[in-house]
Amino acid sequence: MDGPQYDTARPDPYRSVITVEVNGTARTLTVDHRRMLVDLLREDLALTGTKKGCDQGQCGACTVIVDGRRLNSCLLPAVTVDGSAVTTVEGLGDADGLHPLQRAFLDRDAFQCGYCTPGQLCSAVGAIAEAAVGQPSRVTGADVPAGRPVPLTRDEIRERLSGNLCRCGAYPRIVDAVEDVLS
Repeated sequence: MDGPQYDTARPDPYRSVITVEVNGTARTLTVDHRRMLVDLLREDLALTGTKKGCDQGQCGACTVIVDGRRLNSCLLPAVTVDGSAVTTVEGLGDADGLHPLQRAFLDRDAFQCGYCTPGQLCSAVGAIAEAAVGQPSRVTGADVPAGRPVPLTRDEIRERLSGNLCRCGAYPRIVDAVEDVLS
């Protein structure tokens, strides 16, 4: 017999079966324990809106929303999202149209090459949600009561989106687009 022999009666020690809701659809997949969420989304589920940038969690191109929280999918082993809900840029809009942030990015021309845009959008959605439930940032003033919504000033928006890099320098228009959605 050629190749290694495995005891099929025992579970595969290198793979697990996970169920994850991706953009509203439950998916059950067998996943290698080393597989990162960004690779699962792009290669296994053909959701190529999520981009691979630095593979080190420093650029934000791979930002997705997991159970309402924005996370870098390049640092997240896919097995850790078992039972979670994941939203990618493809899941922001719906059959009736674009998400308000997607529309604002288009209206404000808040991108140039577009590579970072999916991560910027997911990060902005997450940042708005975080501020709404009172999660402070480094620049949140001491006058904001704990647990109360944090007003998203331009400084707050910039700070909260600082983990998402744009090589083209579209930052002012990105901040403008987020402000448009808030008003």
